[in-house]
Amino acid sequence: MPIHYETVDPHVVLVTIDRPHRKNALDFEHFGDLALAWRRFKEDDDAWVAILTGVGDSYCAGADLRDLVPMFAEIGERVARGETEMDGRPLTAGTDAVFRSFQVYKPIIAAVNGPCVAGGMEMLGGIDIRIACPEAVFGVMEPRRGLFAGGGTTARLPRQLGWPAAMEFLLTAEGLPAQRALELGLINEIVPREELVERARDWARRITVNAPLAIQGTKESALRCFAAGSLDDAYAIESEISKKVFATDDAKEGPLAFVEKRSPNWQGK
Repeated sequence: MPIHYETVDPHVVLVTIDRPHRKNALDFEHFGDLALAWRRFKEDDDAWVAILTGVGDSYCAGADLRDLVPMFAEIGERVARGETEMDGRPLTAGTDAVFRSFQVYKPIIAAVNGPCVAGGMEMLGGIDIRIACPEAVFGVMEPRRGLFAGGGTTARLPRQLGWPAAMEFLLTAEGLPAQRALELGLINEIVPREELVERARDWARRITVNAPLAIQGTKESALRCFAAGSLDDAYAIESEISKKVFATDDAKEGPLAFVEKRSPNWQGK
């Protein structure tokens, strides 16, 4: 199966795109399989953090247009008929896989092992922690072909990087090397390719020492507050999520463990 899903550490799963012969580009089948992997991660109470990487020397080249374009008409017809799936995969597979039409409040880490362009870059915009090898290149280069990147990048990138940096990235439609991506704040750090997944696991372990529902609430609040219409709306969202987190068993366990001078035993409840 070209989309692998495996547990690599307690509460940590590794999702791997395995289509190196296509630079890890995705057709409808494999966009669907990746979307199903994210649904599995979201619904698995024992999975607290996910890592995404690719096989070989490419992270994700986006859509495999040779296979996907001929299917656009059929997908459109099925949507018009009110259908939601094809061959067991959601018809929204492309936008689900890049977190445009499907939201996951659990943390996700990108281990970018090579070029991250087009749909791969759109997916990166929905990922929280991003580490890359020195050979990684980042780009949304659709305008060079007269096309438009409609997977969330033009909406998310100005919010994430700030206007000047985002416009440099979007309007030149050039591939940016890892060092420039780091300078712009697009990624968190650069590590050698052979150390990439292990470093991502280090990041995951730093996250999983924390209470999972508190972490999920924190990510949910950050995302929803960022999209709120006003600061007052954002405060209301924050208060709503705060009440839910403080009502969990883990919110009782954390202070108790502190008083008893021991490590907390998180239950995710």
